Amino acid sequence: MNLKELAKALNLSFSTVSKALRDSHEISIATKNRVLAKAKELNYQVNPQASSLRKQKSKTIAVVIPEVVNDFFGPVINGIESIAQEKGYHVLIYLTHEDMQKEIAITKLLQNGRVDGIMMSLSEETSDTTHLQALRENEIPLVFFDRIAEDIDAPKVTTDDYNCGIQATEHLIENGCTRIAFLSIAPNLSISNKRMNGYLEALKKHNIKPDNSLILSCTGDEAKNKTLIKQLFKRKNRPDGIFASVEKLAIATYEICAELTLAIPQDIKVICFSNMQTAAWLNPSLSTITQPAYEMGREGASILFKLVEKKGHHFLLENTVLNSTLVKRNSTFSQPA
Repeated sequence: MNLKELAKALNLSFSTVSKALRDSHEISIATKNRVLAKAKELNYQVNPQASSLRKQKSKTIAVVIPEVVNDFFGPVINGIESIAQEKGYHVLIYLTHEDMQKEIAITKLLQNGRVDGIMMSLSEETSDTTHLQALRENEIPLVFFDRIAEDIDAPKVTTDDYNCGIQATEHLIENGCTRIAFLSIAPNLSISNKRMNGYLEALKKHNIKPDNSLILSCTGDEAKNKTLIKQLFKRKNRPDGIFASVEKLAIATYEICAELTLAIPQDIKVICFSNMQTAAWLNPSLSTITQPAYEMGREGASILFKLVEKKGHHFLLENTVLNSTLVKRNSTFSQPA
């Protein structure tokens, strides 16, 4: 018998049962008595070791990220570690590999008291946030960054994805593009939706009718993504501009253009969200929306430590939005420098 099963037997929420067992003032005496009676009936035993671990400080925080083959997460981790070191904390890195089941397993592991707080960026598969709500109900300090769970009451640190989506699309329009394709990642991710909504708003602003056939829903399957992009470029009325929501789709675009002997930027102009240091060295150099990754790590860690150090772990509902930067390079200009 575990706490989740006890809550189900009582037809009460996990949070209510947990608080009742801890004799919280938030729960009525009648409910507490009901919970204790059912716990005794079902022989539910509180794990004193786990409770003790939660009350102690491990001097460690966890950072859960979807991948490392990405120039964004490295600087974020550096920013987090800079704050953690100032506080005398260690940082544990956990990788979900864009797999929701691995994300669920990691969050369950982290509920045993081994860390004092968690920073998390969601996997592209994450469509159900029940496992994240469990962290909230167990009063584990949690801060989301970049890829956030909008339905969970926890602090979030993001960049201005919507406005940057407008800015990137307008940059293509200003350089002569009229058929702009948007390459998205998982539709359940907030960053993908906000960037796409910015793209659609820019088209509307410039009286360009949106074409659903120019919005590609890509996945974590690199080969499948390349096939989708190749099919897009083989159309009779192919796009003249590409707005990639993440850098791996821009790189795939470069590879397909080379394969089909399409010239960038003469035939197709390309821009993407990316912190790739080699963007300036590609041929042609890649125009990007560059996020303040290091600053995002520091800001998120600073908020997390407010939660960790605040008695009772009361959750702050801070939503911090940082500004990204449009870096114009040769992939979007008609006449490369």
